[in-house]
Formats: sequence, C-alpha cells, structure tokens
Amino acid sequence: RVKDVDFQYGQITVRDGKGGKDRVTTLPEPLREPLLRHLERIKALHELDVRQGFGQVYLPFALERKYPNASRHWGWQYVFPAPKRSVDPRTRKVRRHHLSENVIQKAVSAAIQRSGIAKPGSCHTFRHSFATHLLEAGYDIRTVQELLGHKDVTTTMIYTHVL
Repeated sequence: RVKDVDFQYGQITVRDGKGGKDRVTTLPEPLREPLLRHLERIKALHELDVRQGFGQVYLPFALERKYPNASRHWGWQYVFPAPKRSVDPRTRKVRRHHLSENVIQKAVSAAIQRSGIAKPGSCHTFRHSFATHLLEAGYDIRTVQELLGHKDVTTTMIYTHVL
C-alpha cells in the first residue's frame, strides 16, 4: 500500500509476509524516482476513480467498520493496482484490487528476457541477489536476516554459500 512506502527514510514495510509477519526493508535509492513517478500516475487514476464515485480498496481486519472512509484514502491504495475495478465478492462493492502475484512475476520474467540476461530469473532471484550482495558488502548476518524477514538465522545462512 502507498502508506507502506517511506521515501524520507528509504524504507518499505512488507505486510503479512511469510508467516503472517510484517517487516521493514530498504527502498533502494535508484528506485525512488521511478517509484515516485509511478505513484503520481496511480494517484491520478485513484482521483479519477473517486470523482466517478469509486476509489475504494479492501481494508484489513475490522478497519473498514472502524474507519468507514479510510478505504478511499490515498495511503491505503495499492502501489500496484489492477487495471480495472471489480466487484468485491464479500461486500458487493466495486473496488480496485491489486495486481496478482502472477502478473508481477510474469512482468519480472519478461523484463529479464528483454534485458538480454541469458539466465532465467524471477522475483526470488532478486531477493537472493539482494541478500548475497549485502553479505558480500560486509553486512552482519543478523541485519540481513531482519531485512529478509527470516525467523531463523540458519535460513539466512543459505546465502553465504557464494562467499
């Protein structure tokens, strides 16, 4: 969600990751400007939705009952929204959902192919590279563990095989 991207501190909060936990990770400097431009386009789309009487997103837990107008608030909008609005089967309200993981994975694979990289890659490849580069740069294994959201440091130790 938009509120989970912190440009001031260069952080992204990942919600409900593996194990249902939240974690904070870095927002790489080279991504800040492109992401800001992307969010400007998404904000224009959201404002159009609101003007047309829509602009809602699904809210977690009981937040929708507690804050009935929050579902239209900019901070709760998805960073990668679906191109079309759809009917929420639970509430029958018309909302704009987020892109599916599958769409993101296909876009990443296509971008890797277009870049001319011969090896196949995926979102997980970027995660693996992120961890490996941090360790190569001398980051402490516990810091890398926290950034990746691993419960057990032995999971993070897998990335040390290339060192």
